[in-house]
Amino acid sequence: MYSVKEIYYTVQGEGNHAGRPAVFLRFTGCNLWSGREKDRGKGPGGCSQWCDTNFVGVDGVGGGRFVSPHALAGAVGRLWPMGTDGCTRGFVVCTGGEPLLQLDSSLLEAFEAIGFDVAAETNGTQKVTRGRLWLTVSPKANAPLRITTGNELKLVYPQDGMDPAEFSSLEFDHFFLQPMDGPQRVANTKRALDYCLSHPQWRLSLQTHKFIGIP
Repeated sequence: MYSVKEIYYTVQGEGNHAGRPAVFLRFTGCNLWSGREKDRGKGPGGCSQWCDTNFVGVDGVGGGRFVSPHALAGAVGRLWPMGTDGCTRGFVVCTGGEPLLQLDSSLLEAFEAIGFDVAAETNGTQKVTRGRLWLTVSPKANAPLRITTGNELKLVYPQDGMDPAEFSSLEFDHFFLQPMDGPQRVANTKRALDYCLSHPQWRLSLQTHKFIGIP
């Protein structure tokens, strides 16, 4: 049984695949906090103070409980405009909450069977699912980082007690700083930009979907 908050077709707004059409599969639940406003500031992850994602319940567009990997892969596959431009593979971004609490090898196999590339955006505290997967790790303050290799490391910046230099020697193909959204977004963007300019290993990742008003 998979619990899903929402499934929708859009473009990836951030990171290495920014601008790429994708089906977003948002799982419910997170191991770092409950996602409920009454629990702001509670839990092992500092992200509970600033997280802006709704991953509670199964009431979003396309959300629900799926009894098998094939049922969930089918729901994702139906949103992809297959055959319209010669594209042979779809693209699904598994996110949350924390997707690795539910994303398993059976689901990866089901996506492969329908011709989908799979990306996962994780906080890095869970075991990596075996299978063909583009892995984006976004470390959170006060949470153990158990995944130290992958495709991209995307650090929300700034976070109290987290220095990008702590991660610069890890085995990732790409390193991104993403300005923390919220009341200090402009100042945070300036700080992230300045850091990237002085440490060119890092690239600036902006949440372009928010600028153009898409989910």
